[in-house]
Amino acid sequence: QVQLVESGGGLVQPGGSLRLSCMLPGSIFSLLSMGWYRQAPGKQRELVADITPGGSANYADSVKGRFTISRDNAKNMVFLQMNSLKPEDTAVYYCNGVNGGRSLFGSWGQGTQVTVSS
Repeated sequence: QVQLVESGGGLVQPGGSLRLSCMLPGSIFSLLSMGWYRQAPGKQRELVADITPGGSANYADSVKGRFTISRDNAKNMVFLQMNSLKPEDTAVYYCNGVNGGRSLFGSWGQGTQVTVSS
């Protein structure tokens, strides 16, 4: 069973920044496109950023220019730097593999809560 471990969330004021981290143990990490997803209360989970094994990134329009996804294949980790946070970014953030714009793994980690509020 895949074990995804997210961390780095918290409470931040509008305009603030957070950096999320995710680890996926196992040798396949470097072969996978990885993504950050989020789920706000009452809404469906959505993909906000993804990155290919070679480091090419894509972003949802709602976060483009504010969020940056990166990865460290040597450490099996993927990161999400979030700047200029807005209240509408409030959600539980998860990482997972990406396959054709959809999550790769059927199981999810516990996620990390991001709350943007004054």
